[in-house]
Amino acid sequence: MNIRPVPFDHPDAVKLNDEVQAEYHVRYGDGGDATVLAPSDFQPPRGVYLIAYDERDRPVATGGWRSQDRNDEGNEDGDAELKRMYVVPEVRGRGLARRMLAALEDDARAAGRVRMVLETGTQQPEAVALYTSSGYEPCAKFGYYRHHEASLCYAKPLGPHEAEARGRLTPVGTPAPPAPGGARPARAAGRAW
Repeated sequence: MNIRPVPFDHPDAVKLNDEVQAEYHVRYGDGGDATVLAPSDFQPPRGVYLIAYDERDRPVATGGWRSQDRNDEGNEDGDAELKRMYVVPEVRGRGLARRMLAALEDDARAAGRVRMVLETGTQQPEAVALYTSSGYEPCAKFGYYRHHEASLCYAKPLGPHEAEARGRLTPVGTPAPPAPGGARPARAAGRAW
């Protein structure tokens, strides 16, 4: 799999967004997620939109984050809001959603965001299982669906210790251990693509 950033209005992003919206409609019967999103929401350094491509360069998974700060919809300063996580049915169960989530967390952390937040719903038990097994905990409701009974909101701190625990980063100011032969290894990049 090849995960790479694309604009939110890229044709592959539009295709996968249409697919996830259709799935939301099947699960909730409401026409899909009505949250307003703009391509500018996902422009670095205030966000990113990623697509995973398979070995034949077909788009098979997507996800993005956008910066949010304290607002009247319940966000807090430093939030990175996860949006449009989706894996096409043919490749589900292969760990791709977990890889996409880790890439998005790493990118948001590198951009200085302090907390990843997301809204899902009661009709998405697979999503709830992914997020809770990845360290997300229930939080105060926020966003467009904050007053809806079926809405579930989760949050996870994005401190540098989270990436270190996965072996992705060396803390700033901490010398990297010497490599065999005395050479110093390079620090891992914050982006996963």
